[in-house]
Amino acid sequence: MTVLAHQTDTLTRDALAVLQPGFEGTTAPAWLLRRLGEGLHAVGLFGRNIASPEQLGRLTAQLRAERDDVLVAIDEEGGDVTRLEVREGSSFPGNLALGTVDDTGLTRGVAHELGRRLAACGVNLNWAPSADVNSNPDNPVIGVRSFGADTHLAARHTAAYVEGLQAAGVAACTKHFPGHGDTNVDSHLALPRIDADPDTLTARELVPFRAAVEAGTKAVMSAHIVVPALDPTRPATLSPRILTGLLRKELGYEGLVVTDGMEMNAIAGTYGIERGSVLAIAAGADAICVGGGLADEATVLRLRDALVAAVREGALPEERLADAAARVRALAEWTRARRTAATPGAPEGGAPGIGLTAARRALVLTGRVSAVGTPYVATLAPEPNIAVGDETPWGVAAELAALLPGTASGVYHEGAGAGEVLAAAGDRTVVAVVRDAHRHPWMTEALDALVAARPDTVVVEMGLPRAEPRGALHIATHGAARVCGRAAAEVIAGA
Repeated sequence: MTVLAHQTDTLTRDALAVLQPGFEGTTAPAWLLRRLGEGLHAVGLFGRNIASPEQLGRLTAQLRAERDDVLVAIDEEGGDVTRLEVREGSSFPGNLALGTVDDTGLTRGVAHELGRRLAACGVNLNWAPSADVNSNPDNPVIGVRSFGADTHLAARHTAAYVEGLQAAGVAACTKHFPGHGDTNVDSHLALPRIDADPDTLTARELVPFRAAVEAGTKAVMSAHIVVPALDPTRPATLSPRILTGLLRKELGYEGLVVTDGMEMNAIAGTYGIERGSVLAIAAGADAICVGGGLADEATVLRLRDALVAAVREGALPEERLADAAARVRALAEWTRARRTAATPGAPEGGAPGIGLTAARRALVLTGRVSAVGTPYVATLAPEPNIAVGDETPWGVAAELAALLPGTASGVYHEGAGAGEVLAAAGDRTVVAVVRDAHRHPWMTEALDALVAARPDTVVVEMGLPRAEPRGALHIATHGAARVCGRAAAEVIAGA
């Protein structure tokens, strides 16, 4: 092999190594297996790839048969954002519920059990936890995915989550650096901006990330946000000042830096995914996450070729690409060393009930009802959060029907009013279920009218509980996971 051919082969393998692509289907396509053999080191899984724990185990075994040290990544936060249980809802409450309980031992135990289930299915990299301090209650994309608005609470629970997850052999990927909590724009749709001053950023946003670094997080995910106090021109994902200067040098972080999804409009709509990927690696990122929306071989080849061309043209130092690829391989080796001898498939043992226990402890009740009889559950549903998706069911209707046979229900969207709910409910007790009512005036108006007409109305808030409690009984679940609905239904049914 000539020197030029060897260099080309090395560049190509390094360029493939830094990609974390997705794919369609519940089995690995031939092109993906072929690229794993050529140097691709990671694969990202989404809800579309998962039908059951057993199927997921077979899929990861198929990937591992091609590359034993493949990084199999997933966005499994528990709570509202679940891929493992995308069609039924999560068995674990999310971060806000855990932060509300404020028991770091419980958080560590929940993360460990979640990690144990992922590891049993062959998943070894989790794009979680969210370390964002939810300082803006109108944040459209973080909300209940944060442990809360208190910086130090978020920090101690971030560290506990990292420790629990990694003790199960699954690498944690703490996100969204340097902090996405003070935004009022969803980066899936546009490029958010945080105008906090440096002192505020240091005292608020960065504290949970410092805690994650000290806890040994194996990966950190960058945010597609502009923070002028840190870099007035480039979003964090593309900023050498933020990824290299702040994260590497100031915080002393040495692990893998992963980008958030590059097809998100904050990057794709401003820089394009090819240029954005080159700029991200040059800035200090080590792995390019792409595949939530773009999930085909053509995307992988476009990004591979863009990185190789950037090296040849001098836009990306060859040693920077090589360093990024080396970090990917190092994490892959860590996960291989930690992998248990268990056959991937349905998990056994562990602490299967810990999620429901946590969801019950997270409930905050205001008021009381003696009995609800046969209820009518009216779910006032907002537009789905893109990070959460619209596949995952939420609410209390199904869980309450299991406890109180005869329960009726209906789903209402913007434009619906209390009159429609009351007409459908008849003489049944109304259980009104909402999600972030403070962010949706139509929900607030409907709730006020319902409570005025029916003082015995039960209100269940499954988002961020910012509005004043209303109804004869107000239940704040601090998340919309299936177990949160179950815990609320138990209270309503008097179980």
